[in-house]
Amino acid sequence: MVSAGRSGPWRTTCRDKESPSPSHPWPSAWRTWGLSSWKVWSLSLLSLFQEEGRLPGGSDSSQQGGHTVERKPLRGWRSLQWVLRGCPRPLFRWMGTGLLCTAYAAFLLTACLLDFQRALVLIIVTCVVLAFLAHSLLKRCLGPTLRKCAPLQGHPRLLLWFNRALALAAVLALALWLGLDTSQRPEQLVSFAGICVFISILFACSKHRHAVSWQTVFWGLGLQFVLGLFVIRTEPGFVAFQWLGDQIHIFLSYADVGSSFVFGEALVKAIFAFQVLPIIVFFSCIMSVLYYLGLMQWVILKELVPPPQIAWLMQITMGTSATETLSVAGNIFVSQTEAPLLIQPYLADMTLSEVHVVMTGGYATIAGSLLGAYISFGVDASSLIAASVMAAPGALALSKLVYPEVEETRVGSGEGVRLSYGDAQNLVEALSSGATTSVKVVANIAANLIAFLAVLAFINAALSWLGSLVDVPGLSFQLICSYVLRPVAFLLGVPWEDCPIVAELLGTKLFLNEFVAYQELSEYKRRRLAGAEEWVGARKQWISVRAETLATFALCGFANVSSIGIMLGGLTSLVPHRKSDFAGLVLRALCTGACVSFVNACVAGILYAPRGPEASCWGLLNRTLSSSSFEVYQCCRWAFQSTSLEFSPAARDNCCRFYNHTVCG
Repeated sequence: MVSAGRSGPWRTTCRDKESPSPSHPWPSAWRTWGLSSWKVWSLSLLSLFQEEGRLPGGSDSSQQGGHTVERKPLRGWRSLQWVLRGCPRPLFRWMGTGLLCTAYAAFLLTACLLDFQRALVLIIVTCVVLAFLAHSLLKRCLGPTLRKCAPLQGHPRLLLWFNRALALAAVLALALWLGLDTSQRPEQLVSFAGICVFISILFACSKHRHAVSWQTVFWGLGLQFVLGLFVIRTEPGFVAFQWLGDQIHIFLSYADVGSSFVFGEALVKAIFAFQVLPIIVFFSCIMSVLYYLGLMQWVILKELVPPPQIAWLMQITMGTSATETLSVAGNIFVSQTEAPLLIQPYLADMTLSEVHVVMTGGYATIAGSLLGAYISFGVDASSLIAASVMAAPGALALSKLVYPEVEETRVGSGEGVRLSYGDAQNLVEALSSGATTSVKVVANIAANLIAFLAVLAFINAALSWLGSLVDVPGLSFQLICSYVLRPVAFLLGVPWEDCPIVAELLGTKLFLNEFVAYQELSEYKRRRLAGAEEWVGARKQWISVRAETLATFALCGFANVSSIGIMLGGLTSLVPHRKSDFAGLVLRALCTGACVSFVNACVAGILYAPRGPEASCWGLLNRTLSSSSFEVYQCCRWAFQSTSLEFSPAARDNCCRFYNHTVCG
């Protein structure tokens, strides 16, 4: 054990390395550096010295001329004694870190000198990492001092009035912003009214209406709004998430190499299962490696300790406990069955309100592996990522509205929360474990798709037969959903002409699963981008960009009927004696998780604004076109409706090659 006099970060490091987790005899970084062999060598050296009676570091005495002569311990062996206790010498660590940093700085400088634009991404990543490290260092050094100097420290009454003033300022700012922004786009007010309607319904269904903490609810909705504002309306946020989505697209394309080798390139391009499902295997392997290296644990735990991130912000503003906040934060990256594993030691003692948060967070988000599959469909990557991040504070807020806390929580801070590194002993085993684990996920998805689509076809056939008996042709599950859920789609802010299709997608998501719904959404998007006719008879072939965006947010979540068994099975296997508690909360959590996705879409509807310059129709239509597109369709519709001489006969002839119209003759 390191002496109590040793201070600084080394004391924490040594304590952690002397108390390894049960699943690993050594932490991940030590296993990577191979320091177990260092310790074995050192212990062998120690046993050799003990056998010869010359143990360094201790006092040695001998008789010379009747006098006892004591040899003082050699200073060099003190460091060896420290090594033998389980910690390497700091000098070696600093030297290695310094050499690596110097090499990286030289590499970055060389890349910048050769091509600054090409190295811009690496520069941005480096600056972000340095900012986090600098913030962590400053908070560790100056945090206690700044907390003591806080003007409201120790003045609860002043802090209460400060919070009230801050809330009033936020409400006034929101009202002013809505008034100015919605003057150009009045449809945004519909989305705002949708938020009010959903919150009112959830409050009416609340378990303990008198115990609702409105501070928690409004802080959660405020964080959700701020995150959406950054991603959707600010140029840096939009560009950053768009860039992140593009990089994920490129990253996921590497899965085609493995699937093409196994199944053949023709099958991968032609068959859905060989095109999409291997991406889940690839993504699962990457997540397993990130857990083995400790990067995922760092990201998740860093949300509870400095530097502050989304979960830390949620915890201090909303007053939620560490365990429920950690579970919701973990749901951004993992699925509804994997997130509870992060807090497995605490599930037995969690209050019913905290368990409801865990369930709601699982229903309101999607897994990282499935995120890759949905992106491969062609669904907008930046909207998917933003929806998953924004759902975290929304899930906490609405869960505390539906099931407020009336018990005493047993975990108040994040100091005692620990995450395991999994069972893999090395990097190769982590890769193999990720691939093996994904097989169950892929098989589950394939089986569900086969079953649900077959059942849907049978239901549609039965409904069509029943409808024919009463002269209602074309009766189907989608048609029923398009009428029943049309008010919900309208409250999201979807244009009325697109509401039937979005309502069908919502019904597919709620009663089947989101996988099928996103696949159908991608088909509508593909038709729009291909420049297909908007209407074929009485059926719309695609929906507007605004409707696509809001549908992407509304479908982002596991809240469907088939997930009830998955949630109950996952939690019951971890804490069997609380099965009755889980069963009593699961339906309430399912409805709350669905409403979180709806409120998420409403926030996106308030903030959505068309982006990108409009195409020059005159220049586009007056050149030879080899294929149609959404821009071509818009320009041709304008040319067909225009009575001016702005468009030449050659431009209209270009349009008539792709679309039928009365002017085409």
